[in-house]
Amino acid sequence: MENMVNVFIMGKKYEVPSSLTIMTAMEYAGYKLVRGCGCRNGFCGACATIYRVKGDNQLHACLACQTQVVEGMYIATLPFFPLEKKVFDVEKIRPEEQIMMQLYPEIYKCIGCNACTKACTQELNVMQYIAYAQRGEYEIAAEESFDCVMCGVCSSRCPAGITHPHVALLARRLTGKYLAPESAHLTDRVQEIKDGTFEELMQKLMGKPVEELKELYNNREIEK
Repeated sequence: MENMVNVFIMGKKYEVPSSLTIMTAMEYAGYKLVRGCGCRNGFCGACATIYRVKGDNQLHACLACQTQVVEGMYIATLPFFPLEKKVFDVEKIRPEEQIMMQLYPEIYKCIGCNACTKACTQELNVMQYIAYAQRGEYEIAAEESFDCVMCGVCSSRCPAGITHPHVALLARRLTGKYLAPESAHLTDRVQEIKDGTFEELMQKLMGKPVEELKELYNNREIEK
């Protein structure tokens, strides 16, 4: 008999196997997940969730597909809420400090509470990359925010109303467009794709069974 634990989902008590993630525990309890479940592998950030454990007053943030249930866990999924993304043409802006002030002036209202960093499901130093963005240090901001999955938990906890994921995205786009060295290999590969060089190979790959594709992927030659 598998070890069972008691969890509370949206205030209702359920007994579920302790080996399950929060997401699979919700399905075990009878929830049909049609939104907020995304990729189920920790990449898309759609399953942002907050929880407390009985006896611990700390509020934890996580991705439901990656976090295992424990005894006395009180769970609430975060509903979708919009983060304001400013519209810009990356061809017309430049990696200057004032562009961040024009598009996301709220970052200068940061009070240094560090709630964003504490809430981050990827354990990123969110407040620090916002500080880099404030100073126009976009390459460092891009590097520090690289693993962001855009779940928005950081912004849900921010008293200054900062849209951290979009600030980070702007920093990465500025870096990719203007600051990072050009990758000649990537340029050549994009041109090959445009020329249709790989169409025949792609058709052959699409005709192969999944197991063979997995074998080819796992044993591929990784370029240095």
